[in-house]
Amino acid sequence: MGVRRVVPNVRVGSVEAAREFYGVLGFEEVMNHGWIMTVASAEVPTAQVSFYAEDDLTGPVSPDLSVEVDDVDAAYAAVQRSGAEIVHPLRDEEWGVRRFFVRDPDGRVVNVLGHR
Repeated sequence: MGVRRVVPNVRVGSVEAAREFYGVLGFEEVMNHGWIMTVASAEVPTAQVSFYAEDDLTGPVSPDLSVEVDDVDAAYAAVQRSGAEIVHPLRDEEWGVRRFFVRDPDGRVVNVLGHR
């Protein structure tokens, strides 16, 4: 199982205001679902930050960061074997990702995902 990218998830009052501000720093919008938006560097596309207003559409809590892996089913099995707390079970989301949430030892929630 390999890691493809890691994206911090930052709660904001307005995803539009975040897009405008971080655009000044050279980031460009690469994904926007209204409640969550991701910006990336044009020069280094994996340099990304997501800004969200909420994640109550499918998740029980808002994750602190997202980790995209090349095999989310293998990651889920490894996390289950480790005994870590699964906060949100593995499921397919309508926007084309398969994901689950796990709590790290310091209490942060990690959104582990793969694109279908």
